[in-house]
Amino acid sequence: MRIAISGTYSAGKTSTVMALSHYTGIPRTLARTIREILPETFPGKPLAEVTPPEFLQLMIRRHTGRAVQEALLGEHFISDGSSLQEWLYGAARVTHGMNPNDTADREPGAAARPTPEMRFFADVVDQFGQCFKQHVKDTFDAYVHLRHELPIAADGHRPMNDGFRGDIDRMLLDTLVELEIPYHVVGGTLPERVRTIAGLFGLDPVMSADEAVELARLDYDRQDFRIETARVETARVDTARVPAAR
Repeated sequence: MRIAISGTYSAGKTSTVMALSHYTGIPRTLARTIREILPETFPGKPLAEVTPPEFLQLMIRRHTGRAVQEALLGEHFISDGSSLQEWLYGAARVTHGMNPNDTADREPGAAARPTPEMRFFADVVDQFGQCFKQHVKDTFDAYVHLRHELPIAADGHRPMNDGFRGDIDRMLLDTLVELEIPYHVVGGTLPERVRTIAGLFGLDPVMSADEAVELARLDYDRQDFRIETARVETARVDTARVPAAR
């Protein structure tokens, strides 16, 4: 069973995936995040300042990282999101702008006149979307979509607003219908989520939900959640350790 846990920023995907993996014993994917990819790709640049061409590169890097992890785990894994999110985060920027923070006060349905660069960006994102959708359809057996029950984390990394997040949510569920991928919408506390998801798929627990949540908390606390601009020196050191190609 290959399950993707979906939801936009601050939906609780990562903690849910960690807890569910412990609860069921099914491995989770470990693809690198944009926070980790961005500093070594564009050192010192926050996500809010990334240009359209740069964002396209980040989409491809994130997608390929996901695809490698999915292939390594084979037929049984739980994924923290999927490549649909890379596509949708780009597609929503066509409407909301490259920095959605700047359009948070815009009237619903209002959109700025696109520049030639943004029209080209939209065309490329659309083509990426066709590729990513096919990959997701071929890869996943089912989705679990998390309700928005938490406020957007004001951590300096997430350039977004509630309209942006709502549009991505709607587009994601519409795409799952289009791709005929079965999905369930789940909410509640973390223990409630893992018990509900396991029950939906007939997955036998290997520990209690409370034990799984505590292990997930420890996993989460070990994550490096510094914003991308605080990671530049670490990224430089990591890159320097990579042997040069011969």
